[in-house]
Amino acid sequence: MTENTVSQPMERARSVAGRAYVPYSHYRVGAVVTADDGSRFEGCNVENAAYGSTICAEANALSTAAAAGVRKITTVHVASLDADTPCYPCGNCLQLMVEFGVESVVIEDGDGGEIEYARSELLPHSFGPEDLPG
Repeated sequence: MTENTVSQPMERARSVAGRAYVPYSHYRVGAVVTADDGSRFEGCNVENAAYGSTICAEANALSTAAAAGVRKITTVHVASLDADTPCYPCGNCLQLMVEFGVESVVIEDGDGGEIEYARSELLPHSFGPEDLPG
């Protein structure tokens, strides 16, 4: 992607980040996942006083897509309204992306542009369905 060019999915990720529920960290994240049929689903982070119950934006968007019957997601866009540096998905969200066959992860670069990675670059040694016995 061209530096400082923002795609429509990233604009949507920024928009949904504005609706994040973040009373503790004040770190708003939004994600947009694109299914293999081109449909898109949004999610934002939702914090909880019991921190382990917090839901990441990426997991929220992936779950919303799954609830709609999507089983193959090609791309995930991630944006934070409060970051000056790239907002990378956590390991748990990357592992969820493996399950749905995500090929590409596009993150906001902190300067208004985008950086695209192959999902395998961010989680090179993942565990997937093909690793289960028999």
